[in-house]
Order: sequence, then C-alpha cells, then structure tokens
Amino acid sequence: MKTMHSARARIRAASLGVLFFAFFSCTGGGSSASPTGPNPSLPTVRLSAKGKEVLAEVADTEIERTRGLMFRKSLDAGKGMLFVFESDQKLAFWMKNTSIPLSLAYLSSDGTILQILDLKPFSEEPRPSERSARYALEVPQGWFSSVGLGPGDTFEIPPLPR
Repeated sequence: MKTMHSARARIRAASLGVLFFAFFSCTGGGSSASPTGPNPSLPTVRLSAKGKEVLAEVADTEIERTRGLMFRKSLDAGKGMLFVFESDQKLAFWMKNTSIPLSLAYLSSDGTILQILDLKPFSEEPRPSERSARYALEVPQGWFSSVGLGPGDTFEIPPLPR
C-alpha cells in the first residue's frame, strides 16, 4: 500500500509540475517570459501634454512590452517608454529585473492620464490599472509631478512608428 500511495503521489506531483510549466510558459509568451537582456533601441515618439514633452521609446510587440525597461542602468529625465496595446484593457505592470525607480501612467486611447503609480525597483508585485487603458507610459520616478502633470491631463499621441 505504501508503494502504491507513493507512486500515485509521484504521478500527481509530476502532473502538477507539467501543468505549472505549461501555465507559466503560456502567460509570458514563450521565450519572452524570461528575458535575459534589455530591449534593443526602439523607435521613439515625442509625446506632449500641457507644453511638457517626453521622448518615449515605443514598445508595441509582446516581446518589447514584456522586456520594457528591464536591465537598463539609467533613464534620463524627459525620456521614457510608451507601451502600446491593440485595444483598451485592464493592464498590470511589475518591475522584475528593473533597477530604475519609475513612475507609470496608464493612458486612455485619446492619451488622457487615467492613473499614475510609483513603481519600486525589482518588485514583482503587479500594479494594476483601475480602469481599462490603451497605453502605459513609464518615466523616471517623480517626473509627472515635477512637470505638473496628473490624472485628467492629456498627451498628444502622434502617429506611432512601425
């Protein structure tokens, strides 16, 4: 009885391991789930709101969005990354492999700032949007408040490269 019970336990553990692996490889899109280096230089776009500008790299593919600003050593004031999604949806970001303190703005499809969050370096805690958003904009932490931008302000979003 002990060996049959132990064989069942091993089969059950192996099955759970396969399910666990399948779940986590699907959620991150295969090889993009565990990036090992930064994004290459991405095309940029100049965004402006209330006369304030940010030069943002455009991450519009799953792999680019998954990597984001991971493994970067610095991010200058007035620069950032714009994450572009095909449709409005609830979003969530984390800071895995990201050492730079960032502020994140969730933006509507017309560029209106819906919410701003400060993100803690290396934190794997998901930071969800309160509402559906089309874009997310990451900049050095505190940039939005230092230039006087907040929820309700609207970025002009020019045609995006690609």
